[in-house]
Amino acid sequence: MTRPRLVGLSANVQRPSKTRTLVDAVLHEACAQATFDGRIFDFVDAGTGLGAAWTRDQLPLPARRVLDAIEEADGLVVGSPVYKGAYTGLFKHLFDLVDPNALAGKPVAIVATGGGARHALVVEHAFRPLFGFFGALQIPTAVYASDADFSDGVLVEAGVRARAAEAGAQLAALLLHRAAATTGPAELAAAE
Repeated sequence: MTRPRLVGLSANVQRPSKTRTLVDAVLHEACAQATFDGRIFDFVDAGTGLGAAWTRDQLPLPARRVLDAIEEADGLVVGSPVYKGAYTGLFKHLFDLVDPNALAGKPVAIVATGGGARHALVVEHAFRPLFGFFGALQIPTAVYASDADFSDGVLVEAGVRARAAEAGAQLAALLLHRAAATTGPAELAAAE
């Protein structure tokens, strides 16, 4: 039996990134709860051709690998910086290319970063409807962090760190529950 695949996606276009730091915090916590095959991508990994592709077939190989990883994952941690009250256009463009059935029933943790507290509702008003369209299982705890929650690129705000840990634990529990339901508890224990 293979370990459940957990993929993090950060819609940042540069490294280092606060969004990637937050995605990584949730992914790290989930992987600390159980043995998952965890990977993280950001748009730097997709290369420069992502925005120019109108169809899946037009995607350059690096972008196609990111798209394939999203669709083949057993669970996701997705995050985007917030611009003018929503996730980035490139983030939406990538998910426009995702097969509409690929995320059905797939556990998803949502994170976002922004300049201030006024963007915090983006997770409820932008992300949740998008993943609701796909029929994804969105975990209850979403995580938002503003610039003030970081110091030199490190997440320092205790409340946000606690929410990231809670989101990671919820995601891990849901992934383990789904894995046990499809493979049986004895096979899951043997894989760990």
